[in-house]
Amino acid sequence: MSIRTRLTLWYSFLLGAILLVFGIGLYTYISVKLYDNQDREMVGLASQLITEGRITRSVNPFTGAVGFSLPPLNYRFSTGYLAQIVDPDSGEVLTTTLPRGYELPHTKEAIEMAIKNSTYLLNEKTVTPTGVTVNWRVLNIAFSGRENPDKIIGVLQVGVQIDNTVALLKEVSQFLILLSILVIAAAASSGWYLSRKALKPIEQIILTAGRIQSSDDLGRRIEYTGPPDEVGRLTETINTMLDRVEVTYRELEESDRMQRRFVSDASHELRTPLTTIRGNVELLEKVWRQEKTAGGMTDEEKRELSLEAMADIAGEASRMSRLVNDLLALARADSGSSMQKEDVEFRSLVEDVCRKAALLPKRADWRIGDLSPLDGKVVHGNADSLRQMLFIFIENAFKYTPEGHVVLDGSYSEGQVGVRIQDTGIGMDKDEVPHIFERFYRADVSRGKTSGTGLGLSIAKWIIDQHGGSIEVTTRFGEGTSFLIWLPACGKALEVETVEPLTLTESGTERISTPDEE
Repeated sequence: MSIRTRLTLWYSFLLGAILLVFGIGLYTYISVKLYDNQDREMVGLASQLITEGRITRSVNPFTGAVGFSLPPLNYRFSTGYLAQIVDPDSGEVLTTTLPRGYELPHTKEAIEMAIKNSTYLLNEKTVTPTGVTVNWRVLNIAFSGRENPDKIIGVLQVGVQIDNTVALLKEVSQFLILLSILVIAAAASSGWYLSRKALKPIEQIILTAGRIQSSDDLGRRIEYTGPPDEVGRLTETINTMLDRVEVTYRELEESDRMQRRFVSDASHELRTPLTTIRGNVELLEKVWRQEKTAGGMTDEEKRELSLEAMADIAGEASRMSRLVNDLLALARADSGSSMQKEDVEFRSLVEDVCRKAALLPKRADWRIGDLSPLDGKVVHGNADSLRQMLFIFIENAFKYTPEGHVVLDGSYSEGQVGVRIQDTGIGMDKDEVPHIFERFYRADVSRGKTSGTGLGLSIAKWIIDQHGGSIEVTTRFGEGTSFLIWLPACGKALEVETVEPLTLTESGTERISTPDEE
């Protein structure tokens, strides 16, 4: 059974119960009010007859029988009050104001109850000589004589026809029943309509969920234009949940796509050195197994060829080792492993990197700019990882700067220490910038134009993220690229000795002088 049907039945049942209680109460109230007026009139009339001595008693001198007579009540028979006296022992009617052949209903039980309680009311029916059924409301009052107050000598019955009252109450009951049926039917129809309108968003939710399930269209949303009630909040919550599900699903798709690309690129990168190594090993086997024959290779030629092949093997093995180390670093990043961190005096670390960077193979001039903003600044981090990150950016700058210069300088702003590495190399197109931190992405058009695995910037970005830092990239194709790395500085500062500025060396390292130094 649907919620809509259950709600309609609940509405109808609850309304029916309320109408039933209301109808019974209203019917009882009307009945009591109608009978109460008649009862008061009958009690007053009976009291008047008994207490004012209007009942005449007579005794037959010959038979000793007791008789009674009643005065005329001056009421019309059809609507007025009538009276009669009944013998308490035999139940015989002694006298009556009714026409001949008519009597008020008098049962033995009613007489006994009147004698016992002095007063007794009942509703009874009688059939007239003409065959008409008459409804009566009868008051029975036992009375005694003046000579012996303890002896009941008769039962006075005062009655009135209640056919009109019975008919009215019947009409009232029929009207209440009919009205209840109509109201319940109207309420059921209204409840069915209102429940349909109220549950329409839920039906829309079910329909939308079914469409998403059948078509995998996570972009669908539930349309709701109603008030911000419970259904509105439910719709908003489900739409928000669908937004998150869609984002998560897209992220999983992108992650799966990147994973497949990662495996493909890693396989490609590993296959090339393995092919080179295998080719050189096969060449060595062929050379040294070859018999020395006329026109064959001499020992010196074999030695030179072997040295060349072994150099290739060593180079490719070193390349594979770097690639594997990079893959292991990224695997640690993916596994969520955390670094061991401590407070590091940042300028000393940067200058140590600068000195070692001067020894890297390069074609561009290596210049060290102003590092004074880093004086006394402390970074909470892993010193080895920070060195690795800086070397990655410096090596990357050297790689893509065939001529010109590469400059490193420091910055400080609002609790953040910064290192800018700027080159005058080939630069990048703006469309490439969002992808440079992806694994195996190479900004140069030809994959093999520059050496490398394409993993360095991914590792550097992971290290920056681990330290709560950020990076700004500025580039223009053909003019160079600038990387500005920001790291949060600790609240405390260290007093460090003044470091002599680096000067131009044979390796091409120089410091750009500041205005104060000049």
